[in-house]
Amino acid sequence: MKKECNRIEEKIIYILSSGTYLIYVFVAIILLILAALSLMDAITGFRMMLDGFKQSGMMEALHAVLLTIVIIEIMETVTGYLRTHTIQIRPILIAGITAMVRRLLFFDTEPLTILLLGEVVLAIVAVLILTIAIVYLGKKEK
Repeated sequence: MKKECNRIEEKIIYILSSGTYLIYVFVAIILLILAALSLMDAITGFRMMLDGFKQSGMMEALHAVLLTIVIIEIMETVTGYLRTHTIQIRPILIAGITAMVRRLLFFDTEPLTILLLGEVVLAIVAVLILTIAIVYLGKKEK
């Protein structure tokens, strides 16, 4: 009786694990599509630059390239989980730093207010904390 319960429990765990795996594969495919679309957006920015809209085209291309990097780092987390069945923290931290730097680069396009200044300070603090976390992880891995 106990042996049969253990087999049933193992089958349930296997089914749930397989479902989780399939969802991760589906998420990885969606992220891959999003990264490709984001790169196409960067190409649009380059086209704008060639058409004479240098500054807006450059900002569009930079915005899209940094977004692509964020998507790729998240995808790396998902594919890393599929390979090792553990969540990797480093790609998540890199995605966070890239997202914050991306946000900092575009603060100058908005009028300066107290709220915006606070947001800038919080973004800088977030970059520092995430950088410290990456350095700490690097030392811990050695």
